[in-house]
Amino acid sequence: MLYDQLKTRRSIRKFKDQAVEQEKIEAILKSALMAPSSRGRRPWEFIVVTDNDLLSQLSLCRDHGSAFLRGAPLAIVVTADKEACDVWIEEASIVAILIQLVAQDLGLGSCWVQVRERFQTEQKKTEDYIKDALSIPNQYAVECIIAIGYPDELKKPHDEDTLLYEKIHFNQFSDQR
Repeated sequence: MLYDQLKTRRSIRKFKDQAVEQEKIEAILKSALMAPSSRGRRPWEFIVVTDNDLLSQLSLCRDHGSAFLRGAPLAIVVTADKEACDVWIEEASIVAILIQLVAQDLGLGSCWVQVRERFQTEQKKTEDYIKDALSIPNQYAVECIIAIGYPDELKKPHDEDTLLYEKIHFNQFSDQR
């Protein structure tokens, strides 16, 4: 059940030294290609990274929050053609979470590395660093990198008792807390 997957899906930043099988990579990518897309534009493109040197290079893409990429056996860089669709950010975000949910369903862990609007150094945007490293054309924006692998850490499922139910409103927004 999807609800159970959502309850147990957690951000995994430590991975076993074990390659992800090609069949699982293909299942993740096929699922990503089936993502819903406004007006069928499908502006996204994916760069699958399994090379350890490239993963190490990508782990330096942010001043903090990306170092764990060095230990991941697989990363999928989610990009989108900004000229193909005015809602490319939403489209790339939808496909990125689908990648994570399918990875979870296949017994893998994952973690999103935010790229858009982040910096590698004070002078260089994370996106520019990644575009240089992976030869991504200028018309494409980089939304995120999804690190994927077999989890080497245990995290408890979400506790329903700690959910922020006050963030749910019915029929109209109500700030009665």
